[in-house]
Amino acid sequence: MTGDGDAAQVRPRLILGSASPRRRELLAQIGVVPDDIRPADIDEIPLKAELPRPYCARVTLAKAAATTRALGEVVLAADTTVAIGRRIFGKPADEKEAAAFLIALSGRRHRVFTCVAVASDKGLRYRVVESVVRMKRLSDIEVNGYLASGDWRGKAGGYAIQGPAGTFIPWISGSYSAIMGLPVAEAAVLLRDAGYPVEGGW
Repeated sequence: MTGDGDAAQVRPRLILGSASPRRRELLAQIGVVPDDIRPADIDEIPLKAELPRPYCARVTLAKAAATTRALGEVVLAADTTVAIGRRIFGKPADEKEAAAFLIALSGRRHRVFTCVAVASDKGLRYRVVESVVRMKRLSDIEVNGYLASGDWRGKAGGYAIQGPAGTFIPWISGSYSAIMGLPVAEAAVLLRDAGYPVEGGW
């Protein structure tokens, strides 16, 4: 016979290796609240001829490795990369670069890669999720209005689908939460495998 105390799994401390408020919001949707936020400071410049998918995985694993983890703690790190073909669209350095990104994405389909990694005493596991996004053709008024909003700051590709730029996106194929910054289904599986219980995993 199993007692009530055996049925309740003790949650290890969860460390989020990201300062992204979007990732905290997405984790909250599955009942996960990090015990500490320890954003990793790493070089995110792509290597020469590096392709988007391996770049996204490399940066995520580097974030996980750079996040301090004590024995028994679980670390979750993630990264999102926007790409057209081999070209990687990172976080724009300024408004001029954000404008160039939006013009390049306007009227085209692009890919969004999001990698999530979980490190624990059991080791390090990760998943890369690929989604496809179509952005409508943008007018100068739309581009300038979005730039003026400032919502592009700190966003891969220079836009955020969950913000005002959502009106630019008529179609996606893949994971909406991954496009936002964290594939919650895959994150939940990795967390459970690491010994961190997640709601819905009965």
